[in-house]
Amino acid sequence: MRVPRFEPFRALRYAPALPLDDVTAPPYDVVSDAEVGALAERHERNVVAVDIPRPEDDPARYEQAGARLRAWEAEGTLVRDDVGSFTLYRTRFVTEAGVARETVGVLGALEVVDEGAGGVLPHERTTPKAKTDRLDLTRATAANLSPVWGLSLAQGLTELLREPATPMGACTDADGVEHRVERVDEPHRAAAIAAAVSSHPVLIADGHHRYAISRTYRDERRADAGPGPWDLTLAYVGELVAEQLSIDAIHRTLHGITAAELRAALARDFELGEHVAVDDAIGAELAARGALCLVEPDGRGTWLSPRPGAFDGVRALDGAWLEHTLGEVLANGVATLGYQHGVRRVVELVRSGAADAAILIRPTSIEEIRRTADEGLLMPPKSTFFAPKLRTGLVIRPM
Repeated sequence: MRVPRFEPFRALRYAPALPLDDVTAPPYDVVSDAEVGALAERHERNVVAVDIPRPEDDPARYEQAGARLRAWEAEGTLVRDDVGSFTLYRTRFVTEAGVARETVGVLGALEVVDEGAGGVLPHERTTPKAKTDRLDLTRATAANLSPVWGLSLAQGLTELLREPATPMGACTDADGVEHRVERVDEPHRAAAIAAAVSSHPVLIADGHHRYAISRTYRDERRADAGPGPWDLTLAYVGELVAEQLSIDAIHRTLHGITAAELRAALARDFELGEHVAVDDAIGAELAARGALCLVEPDGRGTWLSPRPGAFDGVRALDGAWLEHTLGEVLANGVATLGYQHGVRRVVELVRSGAADAAILIRPTSIEEIRRTADEGLLMPPKSTFFAPKLRTGLVIRPM
């Protein structure tokens, strides 16, 4: 069994005097243009100035982002650790169901391995996505600005992370999630964390494209300079156990299909039941019923209960069921599929006409995620939404 290297590194962090609430940001792939502008106005040193350089039509924006990052370090906005360290990353939040949660993982440098080589494993098929932006930014900054999210199969990792370490700051995001980071640079504790993560494969939970960019960047740098810090990439690693994960569903939106066409396609494998009000509490009812929910333009939902035997031989994942049922209409170009997290946002898209309909699905279980790892399987695209999203800017890994 191949296992990956996981190492401490000299992190770049904002100087203690700077307010982390004002200078950190959500990940680049969940921030709207309006939010980028608001974050930039909130503080002139907000990390979006480097991570999401603007304007988009400026071909020099990546070089300017790299120069900005170097200038911030030179002037003391960003301070590099004196020695290599790991960073404990703790979150405290309340789920959509109203449950208070706390999680902890560790930020470190995870080995970049070739596709299919083992050690670092994908957990779902990815949708096509332009990779030039992140690659160009990595080339210009020579830094990992935001982490890949990995799940460790090593039992006991959480226990190694429970004890507090040196506080390095905290912030609270717009959703009320508290993010706290603590530095671990004691040699014995750092060695124990490295050994634990490096003892088992790591499953990529979020950031498949980011990891692919790291592989391309590694190959480019190796061609010029041989092995180096580009052989690893910034990663947040948490143990694959229920207490350390909050998994939401990524719902499906439909475009280019009439209600009658969609209902006809769904009726082959699902029984369409009574109408239901769609609100934040529907997630629990989806799980209790073992059903999905069709959302139509009037905002009402219709239960979708699988017909007996309809999905024999199909993996017990809602995303896989919908691929099976809607495969023909999607393949024929009758409709296109989109992905959206959050029940309220899904309903808004359908009511506004931005989507013709939507199907609410259930979150993927921990058991299915572990099965994916154990059996080397891949889930359908956008099968899992791991929450809360990690803040960019709390830790930067220079290369």
